[in-house]
Amino acid sequence: MRENFTQKIAERKHNFEDILRESKLELPPLSIETLQVNITLKCNQACLHCHVDSSPIRTEQMSKETVDKCLGILKDHPQIKNIDITGGAPELNPHFDYLVSEAKKLGKHVLVRHNLTVTIDGDQTSKASKMYLPKFYAEHGVEVISSLPYYQEYFTDKQRGKGVFQKSIQSMKMLNEVGYGDEKSGLILDLVYNPVGAFLPASQETLEKDYKEELWKNFGLKFNNLYTITNMPIHRFKEQLERHGTYDEYMEKLINAFNPSAAMGVMCRSLLSVSYDGKIFDCDFNQMLGMQVFIEKPRTVLDFDYEKLVKRNIIFDSHCFGCTAGAGSSCGGAISE
Repeated sequence: MRENFTQKIAERKHNFEDILRESKLELPPLSIETLQVNITLKCNQACLHCHVDSSPIRTEQMSKETVDKCLGILKDHPQIKNIDITGGAPELNPHFDYLVSEAKKLGKHVLVRHNLTVTIDGDQTSKASKMYLPKFYAEHGVEVISSLPYYQEYFTDKQRGKGVFQKSIQSMKMLNEVGYGDEKSGLILDLVYNPVGAFLPASQETLEKDYKEELWKNFGLKFNNLYTITNMPIHRFKEQLERHGTYDEYMEKLINAFNPSAAMGVMCRSLLSVSYDGKIFDCDFNQMLGMQVFIEKPRTVLDFDYEKLVKRNIIFDSHCFGCTAGAGSSCGGAISE
């Protein structure tokens, strides 16, 4: 039975919606609980797996006007409880501190996708120091979500660049010093694991246990949760796969691991993604592929309509197999066991 299903999947040449129909699944939006806002494509790093294609030479930034539009949406819609701020390195946008402070005033839960090393590197363009970030995060009760590909230096530096691991350890120590990772403090520090290469993540529960033991034993570091995220076959990672001639093999791996339970929990059912220029997407991955939400016309923060957006048809494509393979993958890690 499984062989027949796998064969049918292969015949459909990566058509995600065909697989949903085969599985008798419908995935309409459930709500809009989180507004995920990409405020810059500039980053102090250029990681091999980066689906955003961020790097130090990118210049795209969200303007103050668009930041205020996002804050207006949060103010007008109490149903949206979370703002998830990402990039690039979001801290390199000059309006980052303002966005965090104003979102907290609105009573929203603020999450920041923080790459750890930006604290040490600072803003190389303006030469502005970012050493204040751990204290700033603590003062505003920000949930910090940070990528650390592995708890060993070799594998982390292989994916993210020479010296990244040691800078990450230094930054984590600074976060721990202000209370992050301590269950009694209420300050949440989550880490993100991406496989180094064309593999599905191992068990999130097992990896979290290993990370906690190794980081505490070797560096005296603490964190709260580990999220495992599948490398998406788009942009920089897709180009890497194609150079090595392994793109089709990786796609088949994702397709063969399709999990209906994971599909039911995909993040686009309760999240909207906003690009630096205010365009609206179903998720961050669709954003990077230019697959803008279309309801009568392409939607932006200028014509945000909660009722229409929560009834929209989510746009799916072959990269969605990355979110539904195995235990699933989302910005909050694995979806199912």
